[in-house]
Amino acid sequence: MAGCCHARTLVPEMMLAAVSTTYGGPEVVTVREVARPVPGPKDVLVKIQVATVNRTDAAYRAGKPKAARVVYGLPGPKVSILGCEYAGIVESVGAAVERFAAGDRVFGYNEGAFGGHAEYVSVPQDAPIAQIPEGISTEHAAASTEGSHYALTTITKSGVVAGQRVLVNGGTGAIGSAAVQLLAHLGAHVTAVCGTDHVEVMRELGAEHVIDYQQVDFTRMHFDIDPSGEARPFDVVIDAVGKSTFGACRRLLTPDGIYVSSELGPGAQNVGLALISPLLRGRLRRRRVVFPIPSQSQAMVEHFAGLLASGSFTPLIDRTYSLADIANAYRYVDSGQKVGNVLLRI
Repeated sequence: MAGCCHARTLVPEMMLAAVSTTYGGPEVVTVREVARPVPGPKDVLVKIQVATVNRTDAAYRAGKPKAARVVYGLPGPKVSILGCEYAGIVESVGAAVERFAAGDRVFGYNEGAFGGHAEYVSVPQDAPIAQIPEGISTEHAAASTEGSHYALTTITKSGVVAGQRVLVNGGTGAIGSAAVQLLAHLGAHVTAVCGTDHVEVMRELGAEHVIDYQQVDFTRMHFDIDPSGEARPFDVVIDAVGKSTFGACRRLLTPDGIYVSSELGPGAQNVGLALISPLLRGRLRRRRVVFPIPSQSQAMVEHFAGLLASGSFTPLIDRTYSLADIANAYRYVDSGQKVGNVLLRI
């Protein structure tokens, strides 16, 4: 009798994830079962405990600005599970992994590949991932890379040094609240712009002066007032919410001052001005725009691990949503009213 054999079909392990296959509002995101990622020999599989929902995730979800869809994916998004920021426990590692082991508490940043809005994510061992310092909560670790790495890039590319005067517009956002702390740690003199309810928060984060935008239009100021009463302009203006312009803020700057924004600006003017403003003289008096392009690396995440461990940086946390309630988390982020970071408990 002729024998026969049957190939065994391996059934993939499943997990819950927030999935979006079209661009749009929060309603395009649904929670469903999908195949769990299978790590390769040089990969780390992380069981996610906490992620965030942030402006980066929201921009990719909405496909805005539309020109960015060339990067995000055409005609629809090339990544269906978003979430660029996460923290959790290493579930397993590939045979060639040397930097991490099962059971390690880790956090990381994964823009581009994403995957943080799920129960598991697999990343290469040399990706932007690091161990959570002893004594630091998973929640604070999860919220310590997205806004903060934009803030760090902005500060670095603007060349801020100790003793300089810096104004941060939007001090309560993820970028702004990180910038205030990083600038204070650097030794800069920080003036933060925020709403009435958060003036004291800005002072607690390290701002020497706080402007309540509900009482004063900061763009109509010609200078800042330091404790001695001397009128002095700012060396750098950081628009961490992208709601102002170089033209509106130019009068606040020293003759060689710098304006930098977290957004492209009307008509993508911040990119154009960053290219041409160094060439202009006379009327602009050498004031210029810088448009930094952030990068992600393991060294970046390890840098923030060090700041967390030293107490020099603590991400500001607003509220927490469950994975099942992720659409409402997106709605809150889209409202522009969040203070610091919005957490997603997986």
